[in-house]
Amino acid sequence: MEILDKINNLQTQIEAFLIENKEQLEQFRLKFLSQKGEIPALMDEMKNIAPENRKAFGMSVNQLKNLATNLHKEKLEAFASVVTKTQAPTDLTLPNAVDELGSMHPLTIVRNQIIAIFERMGFNQSEGPEIEDDFHNFTGLNFPENHPAREMQDTFFLEKNPDIALRTHTSSVQIRVMESKQPPMRTFSIGRVYRNEAISARAHCIFHQMEGFFIDENVSFADLKQTLYHFAKEMFGQDTQIRFRPSYFPFTEPSAEIDISCDMNNPKGCQLCGGSKNICKGTGWVEIGGSGMIDPNVLDNCGIDSKKYTGFAFGMGLERMTMLKYRIKDLRLFTENDLRFLKQFEGIEG
Repeated sequence: MEILDKINNLQTQIEAFLIENKEQLEQFRLKFLSQKGEIPALMDEMKNIAPENRKAFGMSVNQLKNLATNLHKEKLEAFASVVTKTQAPTDLTLPNAVDELGSMHPLTIVRNQIIAIFERMGFNQSEGPEIEDDFHNFTGLNFPENHPAREMQDTFFLEKNPDIALRTHTSSVQIRVMESKQPPMRTFSIGRVYRNEAISARAHCIFHQMEGFFIDENVSFADLKQTLYHFAKEMFGQDTQIRFRPSYFPFTEPSAEIDISCDMNNPKGCQLCGGSKNICKGTGWVEIGGSGMIDPNVLDNCGIDSKKYTGFAFGMGLERMTMLKYRIKDLRLFTENDLRFLKQFEGIEG
């Protein structure tokens, strides 16, 4: 009899509860329907009810719960309807809101320019994975076992024995293309690469690299020079000069660093250095990448007859070229998403 009185009492409270705003509606929910509310507490009384009376008790409590739930839903919809009706109607005669136009990221602009230049020269674009095995990232490219690039302080290794790493250069794509095709081949690849370096104004652990190569019969260093001469003039202007300095890379022989002229004697100031000569160090030349004739061991590793075919390869950093082209002094600006920096490239086509 006591339980029945409690049910009747709760029903009276529910029906009489004053709900005139959202705050009172929330109080109603907390009092009767929340996990610690009156109705869930009543359900806990089920264990004290005689087995033969539990069915009738459960039905009574469910009816009480439905009453409270329906009342809560009804009031909630009523308040929502009032808010909608009081909102000002849309004035269809007002002018449309104009969204600000965005701009391409400077790296995207330079990437698209590079793609356009090399496609006009007959190169096609190839892609490869950013997670590489030891063969495609090191062994196939003629890296010796004791090369520093194989050490943990230079490369992000995901697994050891067998070695799986984030690729350190896009030259790994060269190996994949050479494995799957036979000469003549003329292709390039652009993408992210990873080096275990401290982030600074001149270095970052993630950057972008462009690598290309050409393999056929009787390919010479003269073909490499003319290809890069044409690229430099298209990218940096027709007055740009280019020079090659002897260097060493495991995958090319002979190898050369690629420099472009800095025009430090220009009366208006050094164009690439922004008048300060802080990039060329007063030499009048700025390095943009590396190049060379593909080492015969690399060709043999990929199943290409090195006695019949020769080829050249070259690689450049997108960030480096973008900094030179647009006189950007800090590498970190590329990844900070500062709108003040990005807005400067509005209207530049890439």
